Amino acid sequence: QVQLVESGGGLVQPGGSLRLSCAASIRIFRFTTMAWYRQPPGKERELVATIMSDGSTDYADSAKGRFTISRDSARNTLFLQMNSLKPEDTAVYVCNVFIDPRNYWGHGTQVTVSS
Repeated sequence: QVQLVESGGGLVQPGGSLRLSCAASIRIFRFTTMAWYRQPPGKERELVATIMSDGSTDYADSAKGRFTISRDSARNTLFLQMNSLKPEDTAVYVCNVFIDPRNYWGHGTQVTVSS
């Protein structure tokens, strides 16, 4: 069974930074697509950032220029570096791994941006 465990969330002031991690129980293969989603309070889950097997990345407009998705295949870990955080970034952040033909999800880590 695929297990994904997120960490690194917490309370941060506006303008601050956080680095989220997602540890996978499986090897990160070259063909693996991984992503970060988030669900703000009272809203639907939304895609934040994606990293493809070739290392290419894609970001939601709200994250461009502030967030960076990366991976460490040797440690089977996905990262999300978040800078210049805003209150509207407050959400539960969830790690996602796509292994054909299905998606696997972590349980999420809470990020709260507040003064």
